[in-house]
Amino acid sequence: MDRLVGAVILFGPPGAGKGTQARGIAGRFGVPHISTGDMIRAQVAAASTMGRQARAIMAHGGLVPDDWVNGMVEFRLREPDCHRGFVLDGYPRTTGQTEALERMLSGNGTGMKVIHIVVDYNEVIRRTTGRRMCPRCGTIYNIYARPPRLENVCDNDGNTLAVRLDDREDVIRERIQAYESETRPVMEYLRERGQPIHEVDGSRQPEELTAELVRIVEAA
Repeated sequence: MDRLVGAVILFGPPGAGKGTQARGIAGRFGVPHISTGDMIRAQVAAASTMGRQARAIMAHGGLVPDDWVNGMVEFRLREPDCHRGFVLDGYPRTTGQTEALERMLSGNGTGMKVIHIVVDYNEVIRRTTGRRMCPRCGTIYNIYARPPRLENVCDNDGNTLAVRLDDREDVIRERIQAYESETRPVMEYLRERGQPIHEVDGSRQPEELTAELVRIVEAA
């Protein structure tokens, strides 16, 4: 539990299970799970100036500007709990964000472990359009794969489940296009710089996938 983990970076299309897997890895190694999506949604929920602007961008499947996201991540990585490492979920998404992350990591000698979760896009759409989230406790369900005990009601606190703004099918298709045009080139950029990228099959049961990702992190 005291070993250095470094920066674990998960790539994959929306709905690939990055958040679930990031939480599993972070819990296994006792390091923070840093989700830029969660950070941005918190700003949206708080109705901050940035949140209102981000909401409009996300409603059309777009990505918020790099400088916003880079600033949030850089601030978070300065926290003491990131000293041994952290798991990044949803970042970097563009080449510009990748260059910014490299600068952040170069200052303290933190290495990267990059994993690409591969999932068919038809499965991505099924997963994401079936996703429901409890607005109070944040628990995520799926009406196809992991439904609540009572339809549309959280098992934990009885709140009515909600569809996230960025989980509508039209938005998901826009997000997939954004992933193809902006995020896939990030992996090519990293490969060209000699960074190993571990590709894993994301269609398996979450527990099986977590076990493989833990092995990758331990061996890296």
